[in-house]
Amino acid sequence: MNTFTRVLSASLFAASLQLTGAPAAAAVPAKIEKTASYVTTRDGVQLYYKDWGPRNGQIVMFSHGWPLNSDSWESQMLFLADKGYRVVAHDRRGHGRSSQPWDGNDMDHYADDLAAVIEALDLKAVTLVGFSTGGGEVARYIGRHGTSRVKKAVLVSSVPPLMLKTADNPGGLPIEVFDGLRKASLENRSQLYLDIASGPFFGFNRPGAKASPGMIQSFWRQGMIAGHKNTYDSIAAFSATDFREDLKKFDVPTLVIHGDDDQIGPVDASGRASAALIKGAKLIIYKGAPHGITDTNKDQLNVDLLNFLRE
Repeated sequence: MNTFTRVLSASLFAASLQLTGAPAAAAVPAKIEKTASYVTTRDGVQLYYKDWGPRNGQIVMFSHGWPLNSDSWESQMLFLADKGYRVVAHDRRGHGRSSQPWDGNDMDHYADDLAAVIEALDLKAVTLVGFSTGGGEVARYIGRHGTSRVKKAVLVSSVPPLMLKTADNPGGLPIEVFDGLRKASLENRSQLYLDIASGPFFGFNRPGAKASPGMIQSFWRQGMIAGHKNTYDSIAAFSATDFREDLKKFDVPTLVIHGDDDQIGPVDASGRASAALIKGAKLIIYKGAPHGITDTNKDQLNVDLLNFLRE
């Protein structure tokens, strides 16, 4: 085992101990700084963000999936900004154009980073929209920071309540699935991202499916500009974090959208289970849809988001 692998394994073990427990206390307040494109967090991490649409528009904020960045939301952002909404999305720490810190690649930090962007831009009455890992980020944000600045929430193909199979979560995926991702990431993460995008993420591995080279290349590009250590640690963050208590704290109108052919986060263990834990949540199931519905079902998703915002 080489030095890099040993360090990553040690960090994974530490992350697993932290992630499977109850949410830690929120960060002690300190100064947050921003420029036109970056917010600097309390621990010195620079987060890139996009802020589109009219300044006086109703605010919608997007959290992206693994190993992507805010570019993955551009179809929805362009659509809603054109309808008069102010749309904001940031690159998670270690992803996209944001800093690649060695530490802090866990859901508590992700949630606090989301809070830092909201605070720096002084966003209020925000609709939070999270896809996949971003759905976990939204859930942990509400669990740690509450809903004083939140108007509504949307979870799209999201990882909550808990992806990992445990004694009290028998419907989860076995640890071997995520160990396989970690192994493939260390061996050849470039090929891993191509394989995920060419197969289960967009459902291109299904009989009769027509693969889109553009979608595959976009997924690969976004993954490869993310940090290696950051995306490795994030596998533990999205798979081993227990969001069940976070979901119970949702007290705003919430929409859960999931495809019933999601091979990444099965609909019963993710979408339906999350909706069951959120009081009053509305659940929409896309028949035959894969995990990556922000691209494969973007027109349907755009309309459903718009309708929910207008309710």
